[in-house]
Amino acid sequence: MFSFRTTPLDRQEDVVLRKGRLAVLCNQSAWNPETEEYLFESLYRRGSLKKIFYPAAGIFGESDAGSPAGAARYSGLGLDGCEFVPLLTGTPVDRSALEDIDALIVEYQDTGSRYDSMTALLHEIFRVIHHDGLSVSMYILDRENICGRWVEGTASDGILHRHGLTLGELANLFYSELGARFPLHIISYMVRPATQYLMPWSIPPRPDVPGLFTSNFYCGMILLSGTDLSYGEGTARPYELFGAPYMERYLRQADVSGFSDAGVFLRRTVFTPRFGRYKDELCYGFQMLPRPGVPYHSVAHALRIIRQLMADGVPVDVSGLDAVVGDEVMCSYVKGSVSWAELKEHIKVEEQKWIRKARRYMLYDEQLVRVKTFRTINN
Repeated sequence: MFSFRTTPLDRQEDVVLRKGRLAVLCNQSAWNPETEEYLFESLYRRGSLKKIFYPAAGIFGESDAGSPAGAARYSGLGLDGCEFVPLLTGTPVDRSALEDIDALIVEYQDTGSRYDSMTALLHEIFRVIHHDGLSVSMYILDRENICGRWVEGTASDGILHRHGLTLGELANLFYSELGARFPLHIISYMVRPATQYLMPWSIPPRPDVPGLFTSNFYCGMILLSGTDLSYGEGTARPYELFGAPYMERYLRQADVSGFSDAGVFLRRTVFTPRFGRYKDELCYGFQMLPRPGVPYHSVAHALRIIRQLMADGVPVDVSGLDAVVGDEVMCSYVKGSVSWAELKEHIKVEEQKWIRKARRYMLYDEQLVRVKTFRTINN
Protein backbone atom coordinates (compact mmCIF):
# COMPACT_ATOMS: atom_id res chain seq x y z
CA MET A 1 0.00 0.00 0.00
CA PHE A 2 1.47 3.32 -1.12
CA SER A 3 0.22 6.83 -0.44
CA PHE A 4 1.45 10.37 -1.06
CA ARG A 5 0.12 12.73 1.58
CA THR A 6 -0.17 16.51 1.76
CA THR A 7 -0.84 17.00 5.46
CA PRO A 8 1.83 17.05 8.20
CA LEU A 9 2.70 13.97 10.23
CA ASP A 10 1.08 15.29 13.42
CA ARG A 11 -2.26 15.58 11.57
CA GLN A 12 -2.30 12.01 10.28
CA GLU A 13 -5.15 9.90 11.70
CA ASP A 14 -3.58 6.46 11.19
CA VAL A 15 -4.23 4.13 14.11
CA VAL A 16 -0.66 2.89 14.02
CA LEU A 17 0.62 6.44 14.61
CA ARG A 18 -1.72 6.99 17.56
CA LYS A 19 -1.49 3.61 19.28
CA GLY A 20 1.45 1.74 17.74
CA ARG A 21 5.05 1.27 18.80
CA LEU A 22 6.98 3.93 16.86
CA ALA A 23 10.60 4.24 15.87
CA VAL A 24 12.46 6.96 14.00
CA LEU A 25 15.48 7.00 11.70
CA CYS A 26 16.82 10.53 11.71
CA ASN A 27 19.78 12.80 12.20
CA GLN A 28 20.41 16.42 13.10
CA SER A 29 18.45 17.76 10.11
CA ALA A 30 15.15 16.44 11.56
CA TRP A 31 14.53 19.67 13.49
CA ASN A 32 11.38 21.79 13.55
CA PRO A 33 12.06 25.57 13.78
CA GLU A 34 8.48 26.26 14.91
CA THR A 35 8.64 24.04 18.00
CA GLU A 36 12.45 24.17 18.25
CA GLU A 37 12.38 20.41 18.77
CA TYR A 38 13.88 17.44 17.02
CA LEU A 39 11.47 14.91 15.55
CA PHE A 40 12.34 12.33 18.21
CA GLU A 41 11.60 14.86 20.98
CA SER A 42 8.15 15.64 19.60
CA LEU A 43 7.23 11.98 19.24
CA TYR A 44 8.55 11.12 22.69
CA ARG A 45 6.51 13.93 24.23
CA ARG A 46 3.40 12.38 22.69
CA GLY A 47 4.27 9.13 24.44
CA SER A 48 4.55 6.95 21.34
CA LEU A 49 8.28 6.71 20.63
CA LYS A 50 10.02 3.47 21.59
CA LYS A 51 13.21 3.41 19.52
CA ILE A 52 15.62 5.81 17.78
CA PHE A 53 17.84 4.55 14.97
CA TYR A 54 20.86 6.74 14.28
CA PRO A 55 23.68 6.67 11.68
CA ALA A 56 27.43 6.40 12.20
CA ALA A 57 27.77 10.17 12.47
CA GLY A 58 25.36 10.22 15.41
CA ILE A 59 21.99 11.85 16.04
CA PHE A 60 23.54 15.31 15.96
CA GLY A 61 26.21 14.63 13.33
CA GLU A 62 28.76 14.82 16.11
CA SER A 63 31.14 12.09 14.87
CA ASP A 64 33.47 12.74 11.95
CA ALA A 65 34.15 9.13 11.02
CA GLY A 66 34.16 5.56 12.21
CA SER A 67 31.67 3.57 14.25
CA PRO A 68 29.29 5.48 16.49
CA ALA A 69 29.89 5.45 20.22
CA GLY A 70 27.43 3.77 22.52
CA ALA A 71 24.00 5.18 23.22
CA ALA A 72 25.16 6.33 26.67
CA ARG A 73 26.16 9.62 25.10
CA TYR A 74 22.45 10.45 24.71
CA SER A 75 21.47 9.88 28.33
CA GLY A 76 21.34 13.63 28.87
CA LEU A 77 18.37 13.94 26.52
CA GLY A 78 16.09 12.54 29.21
CA LEU A 79 14.27 10.15 26.87
CA ASP A 80 13.78 7.49 29.53
CA GLY A 81 12.58 4.14 28.21
CA CYS A 82 13.53 4.96 24.62
CA GLU A 83 16.08 2.63 23.03
CA PHE A 84 18.92 4.08 20.92
CA VAL A 85 20.13 1.80 18.13
CA PRO A 86 23.09 2.59 15.81
CA LEU A 87 22.78 1.48 12.19
CA LEU A 88 25.94 1.34 10.08
CA THR A 89 26.03 1.55 6.30
CA GLY A 90 27.46 -1.59 4.78
CA THR A 91 26.37 -3.71 7.73
CA PRO A 92 23.22 -5.82 7.32
CA VAL A 93 20.28 -4.55 9.37
CA ASP A 94 19.22 -7.19 11.88
CA ARG A 95 15.52 -7.97 11.55
CA SER A 96 15.29 -8.11 15.35
CA ALA A 97 15.82 -4.35 15.41
CA LEU A 98 12.65 -3.86 13.37
CA GLU A 99 10.33 -6.70 14.37
CA ASP A 100 9.25 -5.14 17.70
CA ILE A 101 7.95 -1.88 16.17
CA ASP A 102 4.77 -1.07 14.25
CA ALA A 103 5.89 1.98 12.31
CA LEU A 104 9.18 3.59 11.32
CA ILE A 105 9.28 7.33 10.62
CA VAL A 106 12.20 8.55 8.52
CA GLU A 107 13.49 12.10 8.25
CA TYR A 108 16.94 13.21 7.15
CA GLN A 109 18.54 15.37 4.48
CA ASP A 110 20.42 13.36 1.87
CA THR A 111 23.16 14.72 -0.39
CA GLY A 112 21.49 14.06 -3.74
CA SER A 113 24.10 11.45 -4.67
CA ARG A 114 23.97 7.68 -5.07
CA TYR A 115 26.94 7.51 -2.68
CA ASP A 116 24.91 8.90 0.23
CA SER A 117 25.27 6.54 3.20
CA MET A 118 21.84 7.34 4.69
CA THR A 119 20.13 6.51 1.40
CA ALA A 120 21.96 3.19 1.26
CA LEU A 121 20.77 2.53 4.80
CA LEU A 122 17.16 3.32 3.82
CA HIS A 123 17.35 0.83 0.95
CA GLU A 124 18.67 -1.86 3.31
CA ILE A 125 15.77 -1.26 5.71
CA PHE A 126 13.28 -1.56 2.85
CA ARG A 127 14.94 -4.80 1.78
CA VAL A 128 14.74 -6.34 5.26
CA ILE A 129 11.10 -5.35 5.83
CA HIS A 130 10.12 -6.69 2.40
CA HIS A 131 12.08 -9.94 2.29
CA ASP A 132 11.46 -10.86 5.92
CA GLY A 133 7.75 -10.03 5.69
CA LEU A 134 7.81 -7.71 8.70
CA SER A 135 4.64 -5.89 9.70
CA VAL A 136 6.09 -2.37 9.73
CA SER A 137 4.51 0.75 8.24
CA MET A 138 6.98 3.24 6.77
CA TYR A 139 6.49 7.02 6.87
CA ILE A 140 8.93 9.17 4.90
CA LEU A 141 8.98 12.86 5.75
CA ASP A 142 10.10 14.02 2.34
CA ARG A 143 12.92 16.46 1.69
CA GLU A 144 13.88 18.58 -1.28
CA ASN A 145 16.98 17.46 -3.11
CA ILE A 146 19.80 19.60 -1.76
CA CYS A 147 21.23 19.80 -5.32
CA GLY A 148 17.90 20.69 -6.93
CA ARG A 149 16.65 18.80 -10.00
CA TRP A 150 20.01 18.67 -11.80
CA VAL A 151 21.25 15.21 -12.83
CA GLU A 152 24.68 14.01 -13.89
CA GLY A 153 26.65 10.87 -14.46
CA THR A 154 25.69 7.28 -15.19
CA ALA A 155 23.55 4.66 -13.47
CA SER A 156 25.46 1.41 -13.81
CA ASP A 157 24.38 0.39 -10.29
CA GLY A 158 20.76 1.53 -10.70
CA ILE A 159 20.96 5.15 -9.50
CA LEU A 160 22.61 8.09 -11.27
CA HIS A 161 25.67 9.66 -9.64
CA ARG A 162 23.59 12.83 -9.05
CA HIS A 163 20.00 11.66 -9.28
CA GLY A 164 17.85 14.80 -8.80
CA LEU A 165 15.11 13.00 -6.84
CA THR A 166 13.71 13.89 -3.44
CA LEU A 167 14.05 11.51 -0.51
CA GLY A 168 10.43 10.40 -0.95
CA GLU A 169 10.89 9.80 -4.67
CA LEU A 170 13.95 7.65 -3.98
CA ALA A 171 11.87 5.70 -1.47
CA ASN A 172 9.18 5.28 -4.13
CA LEU A 173 11.79 3.90 -6.54
CA PHE A 174 13.18 1.44 -3.96
CA TYR A 175 9.66 0.30 -3.06
CA SER A 176 8.69 -0.30 -6.68
CA GLU A 177 11.88 -2.09 -7.71
CA LEU A 178 11.70 -4.40 -4.70
CA GLY A 179 8.06 -5.18 -5.49
CA ALA A 180 7.31 -4.37 -1.85
CA ARG A 181 3.84 -4.51 -0.31
CA PHE A 182 4.37 -3.10 3.19
CA PRO A 183 2.57 0.23 3.87
CA LEU A 184 4.66 3.16 2.59
CA HIS A 185 3.47 6.73 3.12
CA ILE A 186 5.34 9.73 1.71
CA ILE A 187 4.53 13.07 3.33
CA SER A 188 5.14 15.99 0.96
CA TYR A 189 8.03 18.29 1.83
CA MET A 190 5.71 21.19 1.01
CA VAL A 191 3.94 20.70 4.37
CA ARG A 192 7.13 20.54 6.47
CA PRO A 193 7.26 23.61 8.74
CA ALA A 194 11.00 23.87 8.14
CA THR A 195 10.41 24.35 4.39
CA GLN A 196 8.94 27.78 5.17
CA TYR A 197 11.93 28.92 7.22
CA LEU A 198 15.05 26.97 6.26
CA MET A 199 16.88 26.15 3.06
CA PRO A 200 17.69 22.45 2.53
CA TRP A 201 21.35 23.04 3.45
CA SER A 202 20.67 25.25 6.52
CA ILE A 203 21.53 22.32 8.81
CA PRO A 204 24.50 20.39 7.35
CA PRO A 205 23.29 16.89 6.41
CA ARG A 206 26.61 15.31 7.39
CA PRO A 207 29.78 16.37 9.21
CA ASP A 208 31.68 16.24 5.90
CA VAL A 209 29.08 18.26 3.94
CA PRO A 210 29.32 21.53 5.85
CA GLY A 211 28.73 24.27 3.32
CA LEU A 212 26.22 25.76 0.94
CA PHE A 213 28.01 24.45 -2.14
CA THR A 214 29.57 21.22 -0.82
CA SER A 215 26.84 18.95 -2.15
CA ASN A 216 27.30 20.34 -5.68
CA PHE A 217 30.86 18.97 -5.66
CA TYR A 218 30.24 15.82 -3.65
CA CYS A 219 29.07 13.32 -6.27
CA GLY A 220 32.07 14.12 -8.47
CA MET A 221 34.85 14.56 -5.98
CA ILE A 222 33.91 11.39 -4.08
CA LEU A 223 35.35 9.58 -7.14
CA LEU A 224 38.78 10.68 -5.93
CA SER A 225 38.39 8.21 -3.06
CA GLY A 226 39.22 5.55 -5.66
CA THR A 227 42.63 7.17 -6.13
CA ASP A 228 45.38 8.37 -3.80
CA LEU A 229 44.36 12.00 -4.26
CA SER A 230 42.88 13.94 -1.36
CA TYR A 231 39.42 15.45 -1.84
CA GLY A 232 39.88 17.63 1.24
CA GLU A 233 38.79 15.04 3.82
CA GLY A 234 39.88 16.28 7.23
CA THR A 235 39.77 19.95 6.22
CA ALA A 236 37.14 22.66 6.63
CA ARG A 237 36.21 22.38 2.91
CA PRO A 238 35.82 18.67 2.06
CA TYR A 239 34.94 17.89 -1.59
CA GLU A 240 35.77 21.49 -2.56
CA LEU A 241 39.51 20.84 -2.48
CA PHE A 242 41.70 18.37 -4.33
CA GLY A 243 45.41 17.75 -4.12
CA ALA A 244 48.26 15.56 -2.87
CA PRO A 245 51.80 15.93 -1.50
CA TYR A 246 53.15 15.03 -4.96
CA MET A 247 51.31 17.90 -6.72
CA GLU A 248 53.70 20.67 -5.64
CA ARG A 249 54.61 21.43 -9.25
CA TYR A 250 51.17 22.99 -9.81
CA LEU A 251 51.78 25.60 -7.13
CA ARG A 252 54.20 27.34 -9.49
CA GLN A 253 52.97 26.11 -12.89
CA ALA A 254 51.40 28.98 -14.81
CA ASP A 255 49.18 26.94 -17.14
CA VAL A 256 46.68 24.79 -15.27
CA SER A 257 43.97 24.96 -17.94
CA GLY A 258 43.88 21.16 -18.11
CA PHE A 259 42.02 21.22 -14.81
CA SER A 260 39.64 24.00 -15.79
CA ASP A 261 35.87 23.85 -16.04
CA ALA A 262 33.46 26.55 -17.13
CA GLY A 263 31.42 26.03 -13.94
CA VAL A 264 34.14 26.81 -11.40
CA PHE A 265 37.10 28.99 -10.59
CA LEU A 266 40.27 27.20 -9.49
CA ARG A 267 42.31 28.70 -6.67
CA ARG A 268 45.80 27.32 -6.05
CA THR A 269 46.19 26.37 -2.42
CA VAL A 270 48.01 24.27 0.15
CA PHE A 271 46.13 22.35 2.85
CA THR A 272 46.87 19.94 5.68
CA PRO A 273 44.21 17.32 6.52
CA ARG A 274 43.57 16.82 10.24
CA PHE A 275 42.51 13.21 9.65
CA GLY A 276 42.06 10.73 6.81
CA ARG A 277 44.34 10.46 3.82
CA TYR A 278 47.58 12.46 4.20
CA LYS A 279 46.82 13.33 7.81
CA ASP A 280 49.19 16.10 8.98
CA GLU A 281 50.91 16.24 5.55
CA LEU A 282 51.08 19.25 3.25
CA CYS A 283 48.92 18.76 0.17
CA TYR A 284 49.29 20.97 -2.89
CA GLY A 285 46.30 21.50 -5.11
CA PHE A 286 43.23 23.62 -5.75
CA GLN A 287 40.03 24.88 -4.23
CA MET A 288 37.02 24.91 -6.56
CA LEU A 289 34.75 27.95 -6.32
CA PRO A 290 31.41 27.92 -8.19
CA ARG A 291 30.87 30.46 -10.93
CA PRO A 292 27.51 32.15 -10.17
CA GLY A 293 24.71 31.02 -12.46
CA VAL A 294 26.82 28.51 -14.44
CA PRO A 295 25.72 24.83 -14.30
CA TYR A 296 28.47 22.52 -13.12
CA HIS A 297 28.98 18.84 -13.96
CA SER A 298 31.09 17.60 -11.06
CA VAL A 299 31.41 13.98 -12.28
CA ALA A 300 32.84 14.95 -15.67
CA HIS A 301 35.17 17.48 -14.05
CA ALA A 302 36.51 14.97 -11.52
CA LEU A 303 37.27 12.49 -14.30
CA ARG A 304 39.05 15.16 -16.32
CA ILE A 305 41.16 16.15 -13.30
CA ILE A 306 42.36 12.59 -12.84
CA ARG A 307 43.05 12.12 -16.56
CA GLN A 308 45.02 15.38 -16.73
CA LEU A 309 47.24 14.31 -13.86
CA MET A 310 47.95 11.01 -15.56
CA ALA A 311 48.65 12.76 -18.87
CA ASP A 312 51.11 15.03 -17.04
CA GLY A 313 52.97 11.98 -15.77
CA VAL A 314 51.97 12.59 -12.15
CA PRO A 315 52.14 9.29 -10.20
CA VAL A 316 48.47 9.15 -9.22
CA ASP A 317 47.25 5.71 -8.10
CA VAL A 318 43.89 4.85 -9.73
CA SER A 319 43.77 1.20 -8.68
CA GLY A 320 40.54 1.69 -6.71
CA LEU A 321 38.76 3.85 -9.26
CA ASP A 322 36.82 1.09 -11.04
CA ALA A 323 35.07 0.07 -7.82
CA VAL A 324 34.05 3.65 -6.99
CA VAL A 325 33.06 4.90 -10.46
CA GLY A 326 31.16 1.78 -11.47
CA ASP A 327 31.32 2.58 -15.18
CA GLU A 328 33.70 1.06 -17.74
CA VAL A 329 33.58 3.98 -20.19
CA MET A 330 34.42 6.51 -17.49
CA CYS A 331 37.37 4.44 -16.29
CA SER A 332 38.56 3.99 -19.88
CA TYR A 333 38.46 7.76 -20.38
CA VAL A 334 40.65 8.32 -17.31
CA LYS A 335 43.15 5.76 -18.61
CA GLY A 336 43.26 7.41 -22.05
CA SER A 337 41.48 4.85 -24.23
CA VAL A 338 38.23 6.82 -24.62
CA SER A 339 38.08 10.39 -25.93
CA TRP A 340 36.44 13.38 -24.26
CA ALA A 341 33.81 13.49 -27.03
CA GLU A 342 33.01 9.81 -26.51
CA LEU A 343 32.73 10.29 -22.76
CA LYS A 344 30.35 13.24 -23.15
CA GLU A 345 28.11 11.27 -25.51
CA HIS A 346 28.08 8.29 -23.13
CA ILE A 347 27.11 10.51 -20.19
CA LYS A 348 24.40 12.24 -22.25
CA VAL A 349 22.77 8.94 -23.19
CA GLU A 350 22.92 7.62 -19.62
CA GLU A 351 21.40 10.80 -18.20
CA GLN A 352 18.58 10.75 -20.73
CA LYS A 353 17.83 7.11 -19.87
CA TRP A 354 17.76 7.98 -16.16
CA ILE A 355 15.36 10.89 -16.67
CA ARG A 356 12.95 8.62 -18.54
CA LYS A 357 13.15 6.01 -15.78
CA ALA A 358 12.89 8.47 -12.89
CA ARG A 359 9.70 10.06 -14.22
CA ARG A 360 7.77 7.01 -13.03
CA TYR A 361 8.66 7.72 -9.41
CA MET A 362 8.42 11.50 -9.27
CA LEU A 363 5.86 13.08 -6.92
CA TYR A 364 6.23 16.76 -7.83
CA ASP A 365 5.82 18.81 -11.01
CA GLU A 366 9.39 20.14 -11.29
CA GLN A 367 11.25 18.06 -13.88
CA LEU A 368 14.80 16.70 -13.90
CA VAL A 369 17.38 18.67 -15.89
CA ARG A 370 20.69 17.64 -17.43
CA VAL A 371 23.82 19.75 -16.98
CA LYS A 372 24.23 20.16 -20.75
CA THR A 373 27.03 22.72 -20.70
CA PHE A 374 29.78 20.72 -18.99
CA ARG A 375 33.00 21.62 -20.72
CA THR A 376 36.43 23.10 -20.26
CA ILE A 377 36.71 26.85 -20.61
CA ASN A 378 38.39 26.39 -23.98
CA ASN A 379 35.99 23.95 -25.67
